[in-house]
Amino acid sequence: MSLALRQFTKAPSSLGCSSSLSSSSPLLRHAATQPTIARTTTMTAKRHLSAYGYEQTKALAFTQYGEPKDVLKLHSHSIPPASKDLVTLRFLASPINPADINQIQGVYPSRPTFSTTLGAPEPTAVGGNEGVAEVLSVGGNVKNFSRGDWVVMRLPGFGTWRTHAQTTVENLVRITDKTDLSPVQVGTASINPCTAYRMLLDFVSPNPDKNDWFIQNGANSGVGRAAIQLGKLWGYKSINIIRARADEAETERTKNELLALGADIVITDAEAQSREFRSQVAEWTNGGREKVRLALNCVGGPLVNSMAKILADSSRVVTYGAMSRKPVSVPASLQIFKDIGFDGFWVSRWAEAHPEQKAKTLEHVLQLTREKKFVDVPVSETRWDYETKGETLIEAVQGTLDGFRHGKGVFVFGNT
Repeated sequence: MSLALRQFTKAPSSLGCSSSLSSSSPLLRHAATQPTIARTTTMTAKRHLSAYGYEQTKALAFTQYGEPKDVLKLHSHSIPPASKDLVTLRFLASPINPADINQIQGVYPSRPTFSTTLGAPEPTAVGGNEGVAEVLSVGGNVKNFSRGDWVVMRLPGFGTWRTHAQTTVENLVRITDKTDLSPVQVGTASINPCTAYRMLLDFVSPNPDKNDWFIQNGANSGVGRAAIQLGKLWGYKSINIIRARADEAETERTKNELLALGADIVITDAEAQSREFRSQVAEWTNGGREKVRLALNCVGGPLVNSMAKILADSSRVVTYGAMSRKPVSVPASLQIFKDIGFDGFWVSRWAEAHPEQKAKTLEHVLQLTREKKFVDVPVSETRWDYETKGETLIEAVQGTLDGFRHGKGVFVFGNT
């Protein structure tokens, strides 16, 4: 999703050599939507090595900004054996997030690294910001990382839509316990769940004894689903706003899905902007005796004002996205007379400033997942093998732009 925040960061680098650009390889099955994949702590795959021990790897790469279908190519290159401070990785699962698309389009604050280290004739960047990889080998100077460890990327811009990568440990966070976790669960936990986690705790402290509420739009998003579950665990009640589907049955299905996750109220954006909305909120909150203290916004536009107007004094509106690309206008009366604060939050910037907290947050999310207190986001898996055609992979990325989806797109790596 596009963010209103404008902070540019240098992405971490990864290494490689010797390559060719290609937009073809064999067709792959596009798996049906599944809520999860089988738990495992090891992945076995045929390794494609040259006579000199170089890993043969492929990546969805681009040399200029634009629409994914126009600029992405399947790029082949090789990675030498790990030495000194280097770690060689094989990716297990890499999601396709809206922010990844924005980055390819050149409209996202965090820019990818265009590098010649991939062996292409011109500077090339690899798509994808989130994912989990397995350590294949480490150089002689590497400490605390071993073959078989799972790792996630410390910061965005690494380029996770690839079969293999080589980098240094300062760009990685090691998963200390992968027991009873699947690659998809770990690979999708770094951004959306951590975003919800920090917004719920860092702006207003929930008070279970007072039955506090929060309200959010984009409730069916990855962040929204995470906020519903985490908020419930921490004593929050929630009002959740979704976009109405063209098919009314589909709208009801989405509402019921969120209610099953722990949502207290689920309404459409039209209902949230109706004249009856404030009186309905009073009814839901025990005549207003229970307070709505936090609003989470990833949409923007007039809807945010409707949300802000039902907040209690000294509450906060936190914007973490702008899917409608419409600005948030801040009513002066809410600021002056109700002390409503309007804040922005970008988890990438927060993680860069608080790396230890980020690691602890991720560890807690994974522990909750392991305990089945936090449910996987629904996913639509695209299997990526060494022979997979570039057209299939690019289609999976481009499909993220097409309307409502029944699951987050995720590349799941097989025989690479």
